[in-house]
Amino acid sequence: MRIAMVSEHASPLAALGGPDAGGQNVYVARLADLLAERGHEVTVYTRRDDAASPDRVPLPSGAVVEHVRAGPDRYVPKDRLLSHMPHFGGHLARAWRHDRPDVVHAHFWMSGMVALMGTHGLGVPVVQTYHALGTVKRRHQGKADTSPPERLEVERTIGATCARVLATCSDEVDELELMGVARDRCSVVPCGVDTEHFSARGRVALTPARRARHRLLVVGRLVPRKGVDLALKALQRIPDAELVVAGGPPVDGLLKDPEAVRLLGLARRLRVADRLVLLGCVPHEEMPALIRSADVVLCTPVYEPFGIVPLEAMACGVPVVATDVGGHRDTVAHGETGLLVPPGKHVELADAVTGLLADPERLAAYGREGRARAVARYTWETVTDGVEQVYEQVAERVAEPAPVASGGVR
Repeated sequence: MRIAMVSEHASPLAALGGPDAGGQNVYVARLADLLAERGHEVTVYTRRDDAASPDRVPLPSGAVVEHVRAGPDRYVPKDRLLSHMPHFGGHLARAWRHDRPDVVHAHFWMSGMVALMGTHGLGVPVVQTYHALGTVKRRHQGKADTSPPERLEVERTIGATCARVLATCSDEVDELELMGVARDRCSVVPCGVDTEHFSARGRVALTPARRARHRLLVVGRLVPRKGVDLALKALQRIPDAELVVAGGPPVDGLLKDPEAVRLLGLARRLRVADRLVLLGCVPHEEMPALIRSADVVLCTPVYEPFGIVPLEAMACGVPVVATDVGGHRDTVAHGETGLLVPPGKHVELADAVTGLLADPERLAAYGREGRARAVARYTWETVTDGVEQVYEQVAERVAEPAPVASGGVR
């Protein structure tokens, strides 16, 4: 099958940890690689954000990343890219007119918009994964939401026009229905985790002599919605713990990062600055060992479309305490692999963590169950199976002949 993926701002080649580089990049990269390894012809179209980037970059898996000129050849925040999307869509239309894919998978709302531009009149099915919904973002951020005002209407149009919406969790299907996208137009296939890279090998059981302080770990981009401030407020009530935060710019750039500066100031006001460690961006190859060094991984966003970090922690055999939002409701089995707490409630978060730290047997059991759940449900191979089935379904519908009206052709 000839598969085109469109990921206008989230390149599979990008270094993770920046303001617009996270779970979507991982999803696109892993899915493209596995589909290519299964024999599919995969091209990922992403915006050129560096003048030095070559037009096409072959990946070891056989997939190809194509850089599309749409706007300046430099980084532009994704919420400022809309005006450049017609150029992106025009490029796709020209490319696909001569080299037609069997299916297009669009990632994020602007990718869906340009994918529909590029396939107009070609009869090529478009599968849409939003990765985040504008309605949810606006609900939680209000006036702080920097998304273009057109976003909500464009997302509704995509949902009504594309061949299939591929949601990543059940909560997203509920949100789509509220937007007017029928449930029967949606399939749920979660994000995945590399359970070989993120493994429990070397995980050390919690003992009183293990270290002077318990280690709580937060992993993710340094942006306010990730809720690191909630973890800091909870830290006040957990005096025998340190909070380690991995994400954001390299460590030597943290003092120039607005969110890092805000968190450091909050830590000083809360008198926990001596127990806060900001690591900055941690290389992918070092992340499993860092996760395994934690007693508990905290995932505390005010909202989360899916969230790959809980899966990475579970795969490493580490319990998760997460806010009861979005994809966490699917991935974290409350009372089995970790605990879910109300968003924004630091007292409840602290109580949940304190209870776990006081019960090493429960910590160990949650870690074992988390690893088993990740392997059973969330490997990238399982995810790719689900996505491949959706592609085949939409491609078959396009290939079916149109029904003939009773009485013959008129």
